[in-house]
Amino acid sequence: MNDQPGQEPLLEVKGLKKHYPVKKGLFRSTTSYVRAVDGLDFMVMPGETLGIVGESGCGKSTMGQLIARLLEPTAGEIHFRGIDLLKMGEKELRETRQQLQLVFQDPFSSLNPRMKVFDIIAEPLQVHHLAKGKELRDEVNRLLAAVGLGAHHANRYPHEFSGGQRQRVGIARALALKPKLIICDEPISALDVSIQAQILNLLKDLQQQFQLTYIFIAHGLPSVKFASDRIAVMYLGKIVEIAVRDDLFSRPRHPYTEALLAAVPIPDPALRRPRSPLAGELPNPANPPQGCAFHPRCAYATDLCRAEAPLLREFTAGHRAACHYPLEERR
Repeated sequence: MNDQPGQEPLLEVKGLKKHYPVKKGLFRSTTSYVRAVDGLDFMVMPGETLGIVGESGCGKSTMGQLIARLLEPTAGEIHFRGIDLLKMGEKELRETRQQLQLVFQDPFSSLNPRMKVFDIIAEPLQVHHLAKGKELRDEVNRLLAAVGLGAHHANRYPHEFSGGQRQRVGIARALALKPKLIICDEPISALDVSIQAQILNLLKDLQQQFQLTYIFIAHGLPSVKFASDRIAVMYLGKIVEIAVRDDLFSRPRHPYTEALLAAVPIPDPALRRPRSPLAGELPNPANPPQGCAFHPRCAYATDLCRAEAPLLREFTAGHRAACHYPLEERR
């Protein structure tokens, strides 16, 4: 992680929210809101990878789309390189988006099946008038080589590739505009396990080669641990814990983080990890529990947890958790 004293964050998110109205009745009146993202505060430093992990429905992908301005937030601020993206006009946002790209979860549906690979990678360069003619072809070939593909792949269609190769095409497209930040929205979840390792290694190599910063969204903790410098754990639209990778894995503070770590299988059958009790399903984001949203599933919940939502507070340098009774204090 590139975190020098006095260094400014590349991305800073403050109070980010996305609430979807729930409409019912003959007149379609709003009866409640689905709190997909409900007040996120974090920053990403230049050159680091921030991992985002949590169950399906916790708001990880919505958060990524909000940062890229593919969705408009209900409230909050998104500062990229010191400028609030939400206050940018269309022209300024178009220019800034060159610095902020996405790699999507499904490498097949995110690529136009009617376009050849050359056109898919060349399109952002053409849209922004950055290259044409021989220069354009050379740049596409350079990007293909960077992701481990050859120039001969440029004349093929997406359906002629394997899933891993398609994801490499998607990564090449994301690199085309020389971005500073890439949001990887579960980039390996649709791939075979052996291919997942190849893509993770590729992303690490590209980060060093092009001085990239990542937000790495995933379900699996092993992949997040491998790829990330810091990790944020999300639950029901909120960050419940954020810390440096090794600190989070060795000393989790939030019971939800403890449960996620306990669910990771150990490759040695002779070893057993103590199971953390975690009951029930993710609550309805349109009707979240009062107090701490995790309390209905938490074995340590008290009356205070049921009545009052905990703040995301710092316990050690860089390690914050939203819990009234953090695990470290119970040991």
